[in-house]
Amino acid sequence: MTRLVRPDAVLVQAVIAGALSFAHLHDLAEAAGQTGWKAWAYPVSVDLLLVAAWHRLRTLRDAGEPSRSAWSWFAVALAASLGANIATAGLLDLGDVPDWLRILVAGWPALAFLGGTLLVHRPTSPSPPDSEPEPASVPPHVVERETEAGVQASAVAALPPSTVAAPPALIAHAQKIAVDHRTRTGSDIDTETLRTRLGVPRPLAEAIAAQLT
Repeated sequence: MTRLVRPDAVLVQAVIAGALSFAHLHDLAEAAGQTGWKAWAYPVSVDLLLVAAWHRLRTLRDAGEPSRSAWSWFAVALAASLGANIATAGLLDLGDVPDWLRILVAGWPALAFLGGTLLVHRPTSPSPPDSEPEPASVPPHVVERETEAGVQASAVAALPPSTVAAPPALIAHAQKIAVDHRTRTGSDIDTETLRTRLGVPRPLAEAIAAQLT
């Protein structure tokens, strides 16, 4: 049994409203001097800009981006459509259209082209990266040097002061530090202060301090 197709009331209403608006826009354009195919293209241009602005508006809102520009062009297209419908309601003599309205109708194609171009080619915000950048890897030779230095420092710290041999250059530098400390304070430098000034482990500082006395 063939199923009957029941028309959608909303769709029927949309078709009727669109046809009436199309006719009003056509009549106004024709009265303003846009004859022939130009009078038919005028309502198509207005309706397409209205649809394009609404589509762009929805896209920007879903993406969470600013939609002020889309709202502006939607308002322009809506004003053009609504204004044409009101103008043909008997408030305007279509046999004697004023000059300002002829100028608006004649300038509409350039305005619609600008709006459509901006709506289509409006740049969007760059999408965030999918993942965080990986931390920079440390070269193997740097890791090996740091490991060796740590091992050497630990080995020196584990030795008793009597078995730690201090380099002569380090001892000479420590003597200068000790003399400077004695000049400024009037007392001999202690092991902890010497260790801090030299930046060496405690056993090495104690071995150097023993050679200073």
